[in-house]
Amino acid sequence: MLKGKMSEFLDNGFVEEGDKDTSNHSIDKVDPGKPASLTWKRKLNGEGRVPSAFTLTFREKLYMAPLGIRLLQHIREQSAKGRKAMMNPFAKRHVTSSHGVPLGGVGAGSIGRSYKGEFQRWQLFPRTCEEKPVLANQFSVFVSRSSGEKYSSVLCSASPELVEEDAVSGIGSWDWNLKGNKSTYHALYPRAWTVYEGEPDPALKIVCRQISPVIPNNYKESSFPVSAFTFTLYNTGNTTADVTLLFTWANSVGGTSEFSGQHSNSKVMMKDGVHGVLLHHMTADGLLPVTFAIAAQETDGVRISECPCFLISGNSQGITAKEMWEEIKEHGSFEHLKSTEASVPSEPGSSIGAAIAASVTIPSGAVRTVTFSLAWDSPEVNFLGGKTYHRRYTKFYGTDGDAAANIAHDAILEHSHWESMIEAWQRPILEDKRLPEWYPVTLFNELYYLNSGGTIWTDGLAPVHSLVSIGGRKFSLDRSQLGLKSIIDVPNYQDSTAIDILGRMTSILEQIHTPIASNSAFGTNLLQEGEENIGQFLYLEGVEYQMWNTYDVHFYASFALIMLFPKLQLSIQRDFAAAVMMHDPSKMKLINDGQWVPRKVLGAVPHDIGLDDPWFEVNAYCLHDTDRWKDLNPKFVLQVYRDVVATGDKKFAQAVWPSVYVAMAYMDQFDRDGDGMIENDGFPDQTYDVWSVSGLSAYSGGLWVAALQAASALAREVGDNGSGDYFWYKFLKAKAVYQKLWNGSYFNYDNSGSSTSTSIQADQLAGQWYARACGLFPIVDEDQARSALEKVYNYNVLKVKDGKRGAVNGMRSDGSVDISSMQSREIWSGVTYALAATMIQQDLSDMAFHTASGIFEAVWSEEGLGYSFQTPEAWNTDDEYRSLAYMRPLAIWAMQWALSRPKPPKQEPIPEVNADSLRIHHAGFCKVARLLKLPEHQDSRSILQAMFDYTCKRML
Repeated sequence: MLKGKMSEFLDNGFVEEGDKDTSNHSIDKVDPGKPASLTWKRKLNGEGRVPSAFTLTFREKLYMAPLGIRLLQHIREQSAKGRKAMMNPFAKRHVTSSHGVPLGGVGAGSIGRSYKGEFQRWQLFPRTCEEKPVLANQFSVFVSRSSGEKYSSVLCSASPELVEEDAVSGIGSWDWNLKGNKSTYHALYPRAWTVYEGEPDPALKIVCRQISPVIPNNYKESSFPVSAFTFTLYNTGNTTADVTLLFTWANSVGGTSEFSGQHSNSKVMMKDGVHGVLLHHMTADGLLPVTFAIAAQETDGVRISECPCFLISGNSQGITAKEMWEEIKEHGSFEHLKSTEASVPSEPGSSIGAAIAASVTIPSGAVRTVTFSLAWDSPEVNFLGGKTYHRRYTKFYGTDGDAAANIAHDAILEHSHWESMIEAWQRPILEDKRLPEWYPVTLFNELYYLNSGGTIWTDGLAPVHSLVSIGGRKFSLDRSQLGLKSIIDVPNYQDSTAIDILGRMTSILEQIHTPIASNSAFGTNLLQEGEENIGQFLYLEGVEYQMWNTYDVHFYASFALIMLFPKLQLSIQRDFAAAVMMHDPSKMKLINDGQWVPRKVLGAVPHDIGLDDPWFEVNAYCLHDTDRWKDLNPKFVLQVYRDVVATGDKKFAQAVWPSVYVAMAYMDQFDRDGDGMIENDGFPDQTYDVWSVSGLSAYSGGLWVAALQAASALAREVGDNGSGDYFWYKFLKAKAVYQKLWNGSYFNYDNSGSSTSTSIQADQLAGQWYARACGLFPIVDEDQARSALEKVYNYNVLKVKDGKRGAVNGMRSDGSVDISSMQSREIWSGVTYALAATMIQQDLSDMAFHTASGIFEAVWSEEGLGYSFQTPEAWNTDDEYRSLAYMRPLAIWAMQWALSRPKPPKQEPIPEVNADSLRIHHAGFCKVARLLKLPEHQDSRSILQAMFDYTCKRML
């Protein structure tokens, strides 16, 4: 039976089922000028440690040299085709340690912001990340007191070098007077507060509260591309202060597109006294256009004025950035500025911006507030495969690309309600005195990745196809007599030839692609009657490792989604359930050994949902043949059952059950000796993809045992009791075999007899962790689990950097780090969080929090490694990172899951099953398994390569 639903656990971070009614404003209003009780803090003049990238040892370079050469060749081949490879470790990146809370909701693009005040890390298009800040994007303040004092400054402590770079544009002439030593940045995602204590005016305290609508279980506002900035101004002086706040924004999406020309700006006046400027950006390099809106609301005592266009650099018409600054400095507004409502398009090589000013008079001892908003609208998402999707927010604002002003307007009116809902979600965890102070702050701030992980949230509808996606198929447009009028209601349809042609193209392309769409990972096809299509969700494995929804990693990260946005998690699961049933025999070349293998075979869970043509061309990962990986299928089964337990969604369970059964049958071929346990094949055939494993293994073997039990429980949930009995029988058999790895203290890495077989793996209890998370029976004895965890804690945690870096993946029994591979000597942040969750399950909470605090120390502490808001996949014992901004650290929500779930009720043992029933189900299962069996693997390496690999392994 299901153990309960999410609504039972509201006090511990769960959220109620169903959409929030955001029109109900009865929730207590929150003071935007007061930071949350616990936050991540930095002084604006603070200089964090610049992260150091990983380096390979000599032995690792020797062993991985062939792989590196083939990877470089793959990168060049992809570049020749006009594509980017899934990863490029040779590329140089702009790396800083000043990241803060990013802007925007989920899946509509992301704009990062540093704690110093810069707008940076632009991710508005798939796989595009422009890291460098655009310095013209700033908030500034101008103060004029009745006693004669005047103050002005950009509210950013940007480095002098950056300002000097832009001196020629006039931005360097602005007043960059903020020292930052008296100002503090507070972060608690999705909010941030910057408190300017007497800067630049000693008698004026300014608090800027930044908020984005990331609201648990809200599937409307959470998709909006917008942020609001509320300034609370406290006049502590003895004189009246006339204050002007200025918001400047460049017509730029980061990178060189700013200078490509044909960009334009225009003023817009909205209802409710909201003023704004639209910046229409004609993006270069074939990327889609974007419209930005900056806005502010005129209220009693707050006057709004606009400068629709100023010249940042180049030869376009208009006042310069320097002249714009001098205008506001002299007059305190743009009311004296003579400007047109719209600018002429910018010239190539030029850069333009816009500004909006809010002016307010503050008597001595008084407080005033001003709210700005920033929105952007780029409704379409294009992929290189030729398909176009619409983003989720277009369901509420339309697909015409003219919604930026409305989104900005609504943010100004609704931001207080967003904050009330966010506060109601976060406050119980922040006030839980049982938790160490670093934990709630880190828990919420790790959620930055739901915005900054390249996330895309579509409307869930089928894509619009282009000629690129047609390939060699013939067609005639004249055969399509169906105009667009029959699809959507278009005003003045009879007068638009373009609309008619578009309708004909849409119709014929849909006809061509209908049979292809049925052979895809489009999980919306599995929605049952009455179920809402909430859209489809993509996020990258990492900003540097570019594959969508990498499943072996999502296994860890998915706790954040199932707890906060369960419908999005079910959407991902439907996609992978559909992918299990896909068979794509097209060939792809493996980087590891140069072999050509099928892209995806029936029954295998794909490594990822794709890259350039997601859902239709899965498995962008081509380092190894993941059809032969041992962890993906068990992880799918475990996640499905966990999600059914969390949501109680029987329709979902029924829809994906056939895929679960096929996924289990597919794995039967990896039980080489018929003992009920799968075996690893001597290469890195699981998430640790450069750490080889052979035979029975603690990691993959444990996942298999847990998956058998989950399959049994799920079968019973959908009414297939015979399969439930059969998988239970297989579970008991595999569980007994798994005990062969027990050495009296912990579970050996594998049973291959190699020099690393007895390594202590931090992740050895992954199967136990998920079984307990699902409310299933433990897969190992409780005493064994506690003993293994204590061993990992004493060795993998405490013997590395005094326990202040997390758990190293592999340790030898003599207390030395396992250096047999690059990954065995790494600390994986997400794995450490998962390990801590396992400890919590075993009532080892003090140990758990100390273990996880090592990640806090490395990533989030002021003395750490500079990884804040870009938590990497890994760092090694030399404090060198690999893959900044990565998916797996969302696994901290597995800790919250473990803390939130009540102890499962004592389960009655399942009675012995009927032998005749077992024989019948075994026969059927074996027939399915035989049909799914892969051909025998052929080692394509040359004798020389095989000898080289053997020698390197012996050296390691």
